[in-house]
Amino acid sequence: MREMENTFAKKIPIFFWAILCAFGKLVLMRYFFFEQMSVVQLLRDVFAICAIFGILELILPMRSKRYVYWGFNLLLSFICFAATLYYDHFGSVATYTALTALHQVTEIGDSVKATIRPIYYIYFLDTLVMAVIWFFTRRRLPADSSPIQRRYWKLGMVAVTVICLVLSGRTVIQNKAMDNELALAQDIGFIDYQFAIALKARETNKMVEEGNIKEVTQQVQTSEDTFTYRDKPLEAGQKPAHFGAAKGKNLIVVQMEAFQNFLINLKVNDQEITPVLNQLAKDSFYFPHIYQQIGPGNTSDAEFMSNTSIYPTGAIAMSTGYADHELPSLPRLLGEEHYVANTFHVNDVKFWDRIRLYPALGFNQYFDKPSFKNDQFNEFGASDEELYRVGVEKLSEISKKKQPFYAQFVTVSSHFPFKVPDRAKTIDLPADLASKQIGNYMYAQHYTDYALGQLIDSLKKNGMWENTVLVVYGDHFGLQPQDNNPEELSKELGIPYNEYVSRFNIPFMIHVPGMEKGQVVDRVGGQVDMMPTIANLMGISLEDQNFTAFGHDLLNIDHNIVGMRYYLPTGSFFNDDILFIPGKGFDDGKAINLNTLEPVTDLTPYKKDYDYILNLMKLSDTYVKMLPKRAP
Repeated sequence: MREMENTFAKKIPIFFWAILCAFGKLVLMRYFFFEQMSVVQLLRDVFAICAIFGILELILPMRSKRYVYWGFNLLLSFICFAATLYYDHFGSVATYTALTALHQVTEIGDSVKATIRPIYYIYFLDTLVMAVIWFFTRRRLPADSSPIQRRYWKLGMVAVTVICLVLSGRTVIQNKAMDNELALAQDIGFIDYQFAIALKARETNKMVEEGNIKEVTQQVQTSEDTFTYRDKPLEAGQKPAHFGAAKGKNLIVVQMEAFQNFLINLKVNDQEITPVLNQLAKDSFYFPHIYQQIGPGNTSDAEFMSNTSIYPTGAIAMSTGYADHELPSLPRLLGEEHYVANTFHVNDVKFWDRIRLYPALGFNQYFDKPSFKNDQFNEFGASDEELYRVGVEKLSEISKKKQPFYAQFVTVSSHFPFKVPDRAKTIDLPADLASKQIGNYMYAQHYTDYALGQLIDSLKKNGMWENTVLVVYGDHFGLQPQDNNPEELSKELGIPYNEYVSRFNIPFMIHVPGMEKGQVVDRVGGQVDMMPTIANLMGISLEDQNFTAFGHDLLNIDHNIVGMRYYLPTGSFFNDDILFIPGKGFDDGKAINLNTLEPVTDLTPYKKDYDYILNLMKLSDTYVKMLPKRAP
């Protein structure tokens, strides 16, 4: 009976301590994310927390309240901890959809451990504090509270809860249209941000349900007509440059883990970090101004983009959110030309739902962890050399049947935190570099380059090199911004390194058999441009196929613009001149010249590009959501 006599005097401290602890976590998160906060922003966090605890206070039985408050705060601690790691790793605020993918972290344990900073465990301090409070209050005999006191308490809670819900709802509705996710989360707070994202998703889904995919593709074409990709349109019947230069050839695409473009032609102690790629660049189409565009799926999103020319939505890994759709893709297009399409990756195929992504993309077969001998290279097991050994063995079998193939290789030997065995450290780095992340990074990528050379040698030995197009590109950046100062890197490497432009710049090369001389293609581009460029060389006309691509053939355009919405906020873009990063909108954004790496002060000429890329990415989101579901 005494337990049921929970009173005013005992109930209030637990209730308010719970609110205080939850609010403290949100303040900490603001500090870790943005390092600054305003009174208005803090009040919005207070309203959100009070609304949640007010609802709990009103609906929960008296006996269970303290346990639920403790449980909620512990859950919030885990969410804040995970969201902070997520922000450190992705530079974006985690949404409720992104947090559903937390089970994936077990596959990249070393990477996660390397990201954790001891200070982040402060999120769990309140558990100890609340335990102490409970210990000192558990034996107090409460005074009886009268029915009037209980009624006033409940009425007061109803009033406070309603007011907080109204204020939080008003905040969400007034700010949800903001495209910059970072600015939105900073303005309205982590909790209201989740509701804003959910509301946006609901509105988009409603539009999708009421829309028509043919109308969307027409809107894409109408939008593209507003940007001058070509100074002079092709004449009727005229084929694009290099069309079909590799028609009928085999195709191998190598996606290199965490590979940044600054490594190409870089020397340390008079040693080339990437000798194989340096030579390949001389014999290939080399695109030095390509930038990553991945979403929360990271590497798997790069696979998605390079095969579909569709933007990731930024809300969820495309392999998780859209693998139930039949995705228009390069494997499907080549399949119509009787190609066998296989993909090779030494990790478990269930990681990032690739087990669903690969059939959605139209791959005929995948080879994952059980297909490779575990030579204990890193936490993923098999090395790049083993990846290529098995791959070439399987491709040789196809080649002997005189059947063309498309093979995708996804490497992992250079995965963060870039720890490779001593046997793979085959360059001599200065001690001041070798002891830092940049040193480990160069060791790892030098090995990636070496293993690629082994692939090329194997293709030559098996008689496939002269009949195979080789494409290589980086999936995303490697050097972590919090661990590498751009100014220090510039001095240590002897090259200019910008925290945005250099970090997101990835290599892209296409070697076509029979090319007498390589060509440097200075066109700015992104991962959405890879598939259209490859398709043109393979003799596939996307226009004739009525294929909706959101990227462009980099060998046949004079100007380009590509958007980015992860690691940078939505509305960021690269064009011929600049990287633009929005603030709350366009006017408070900033721009960096891609050549000089200096700030650009006059943004006026780029407003049209900003509006264009926002619209194009929204059309891409609508398009992919409207694609038909595939059979299980």
